[in-house]
Amino acid sequence: MNKLLKLEYYKNLNYKPFRVFTLLYFVILTALLFIGLIDFDLFGGTINLKEQGIYNFPEIWNFTTWIVGLLKIFLGLIIVFSICQEFSDRMFKQNIIDGLSREEFIGSKLLTIGIFTIISTLIVFAITLFLGYQYSTVTSSDRVFEEIFFIGNYFVKLFTFFCFLMFLSVLLRKSVFVFLAVFIFWIVEGVLSTAEVFMKVKGMQGAQRNEILQNDFFVSHLLPLESMSSLIPNPMMRLNMAKMMGLKYEFHYPTESLIACLAWCAVFILGSYWILRKRDW
Repeated sequence: MNKLLKLEYYKNLNYKPFRVFTLLYFVILTALLFIGLIDFDLFGGTINLKEQGIYNFPEIWNFTTWIVGLLKIFLGLIIVFSICQEFSDRMFKQNIIDGLSREEFIGSKLLTIGIFTIISTLIVFAITLFLGYQYSTVTSSDRVFEEIFFIGNYFVKLFTFFCFLMFLSVLLRKSVFVFLAVFIFWIVEGVLSTAEVFMKVKGMQGAQRNEILQNDFFVSHLLPLESMSSLIPNPMMRLNMAKMMGLKYEFHYPTESLIACLAWCAVFILGSYWILRKRDW
């Protein structure tokens, strides 16, 4: 493991975009978690997310992990550029000639992905606790850690997404093709999800339709991007203004999506290794 860590360290240390994007990501991630302290002008009025309950326990775990989850594509740039550089500069072939096995190559990339995911998760965890204890109206221990599972979901979501990008990078080898493929995946999954919802609620009345949408199982939620997204739902329904409007937030732990993400991780890792074994590089 030390050998692989040193190899990745020296490779990425000399790659300027890697250093720049890494620094920018963690600076933006930290700044974004403090977004609730800013007043926003909206529809002629002023909205402060802190006053809307964004930092209240236990909701804060949902808010912070969902907000920083929007940045995952930014950190994904680092992963994609790092891996695609290996093939464009023929470093992969040279490493194989020098004795690096394909298993070690995949292992080194997983170490990089794992380290980024752990650091990002720890930062979100630490800042969430700080902001919660600083601004939450409730700080009793049972409420503080009631929804801490969102931190675990964030870790799985981030790791799965990076494994997905690793697979596409090994498959396509060009960063522009990788991000085009992600965009196509997003469009296709959106179409399939919409089509499935339409087929299930077709001809149903309002109350019955809402019950299906809230409680029924959708196969499309097991697709890669959909399963990742389902791990952390949009928390905007938990804002104080949403509660005043009578809107209800309902959440059932997405066990199926969690299992799907773990399965997709295995598929992407094994798929990346299979491609490296089969292709003549």
